[in-house]
Amino acid sequence: MKETRANPVMPPPPAAAGPRRFALALIAFVALCFGTLRGEWSGLFSLESLRKMAELFAGFVPPATDGDFLQQVAVGFVETLAISVLGTLLAAFAGLAVALPAAGQGARRAVARLVLNALRAVPELVWAALLVIAAGLGPFPGTLALALHTTGVLGRLFADALENTPPDAALALRRNGGGAVAAFCYGTLPTALPQLLSYTLYRWENNIRAAAVLGVVGGGGLGQLLYFHLGLFHFNEAGSVLLAMLVLVACVDVTSDRLRLAVARA
Repeated sequence: MKETRANPVMPPPPAAAGPRRFALALIAFVALCFGTLRGEWSGLFSLESLRKMAELFAGFVPPATDGDFLQQVAVGFVETLAISVLGTLLAAFAGLAVALPAAGQGARRAVARLVLNALRAVPELVWAALLVIAAGLGPFPGTLALALHTTGVLGRLFADALENTPPDAALALRRNGGGAVAAFCYGTLPTALPQLLSYTLYRWENNIRAAAVLGVVGGGGLGQLLYFHLGLFHFNEAGSVLLAMLVLVACVDVTSDRLRLAVARA
């Protein structure tokens, strides 16, 4: 009679070393990034540096309150708001148009995503500098620059949102004789619309800050006023422009938050 032997208990497999190696590589990469930042770290928080920063900040106080200048600030305020609103709206429609093939399959998807990558890879300042050469100074090239860059951003976000939308409603419409356009308008779009609106409002908040920076290259609005007066060392006038920027950003943040809450409740 043969003696049966119990199978030896195998030790548990060792833990996967992948996450540990990734964490070590990430730490090494972050350390390397800090190593490439050349500068006087000790001088950043020295008393002399703080004193010079305080002197520069004191130059903005008190803000200029001349009536003619405040009128220019008001015009720049409206221009900056208009640039951000129109640029975001144009980008929302264009981004949705490009997002449709980008959310599909095949060669159209690859081409559409390549276009979106190219649009958002170029910063707004570069788009504005190119468009200023073609269209001249003012808010018009600034609006187009924001629209081009934001189309790349929103198009990618919209494409991902459409891909992640449950297809049940659209499939039900197609099976009952509905066309592709009807299936999208009445099946896919209503489901994805709250997320699309949320993305658009978030980009509007970012664009109001970007619109203020586009004035550096002549994109109009408050940014152009700020760049002009800083270049002439008119710090009191620059202080008024900075105050107007703070008010504008605060108003847009509050408005966007309320709109986002209204969309979430709808």
